[in-house]
Amino acid sequence: MESGKQFSALLQVLSGEQQVIQRTDQKAFTLLSILGVFMVFFIVHFPKIQMNLFNFLMMIIYFTSAMGTIFYLVQVIVPRVRKHKTKIEDKDVGKDEVINPTFFAGISQFNSPEEYGLYLKSIAKDDEQLYQMFASQVFALGKINLQKNTNIRFSMYFFIAALLSELLIIMAMAYSRALPFLFS
Repeated sequence: MESGKQFSALLQVLSGEQQVIQRTDQKAFTLLSILGVFMVFFIVHFPKIQMNLFNFLMMIIYFTSAMGTIFYLVQVIVPRVRKHKTKIEDKDVGKDEVINPTFFAGISQFNSPEEYGLYLKSIAKDDEQLYQMFASQVFALGKINLQKNTNIRFSMYFFIAALLSELLIIMAMAYSRALPFLFS
């Protein structure tokens, strides 16, 4: 009975981590789409910008921030995390294996579905091995979530800087065009 509670808690944490990954990916794709719309808007109106020192500096900030946003959003979509190897003792083979059969990298190490199924059955026979396998998956997803959330936070800072610089350029253009009418 105690084992069932442990598995239930572990699977609930696993489900939560997977939902966080999905939400973070959705945020990244949405932010990338919004940045694309603002970049198209900026590029269309780029020839109309009257170059002065302020606009030039704001454009440097804008393009640098846009590139930073894109870089960190790509890091969210395809995170670079170190592999965590889990040792699951396989009593049938008599040696420690470092295959995690819950991730595609571990699944792809098998030559056939039958071989994969046999490996899963051998792990499922022992509650401790099964628990370690799922605990390893939860740990790996937690590491991925940490990396994704750090990158989404950095991308938000760059995105805000890009939007502010673009808005300041637009405001400066509007002010320079309205200036003759305000003080005529």
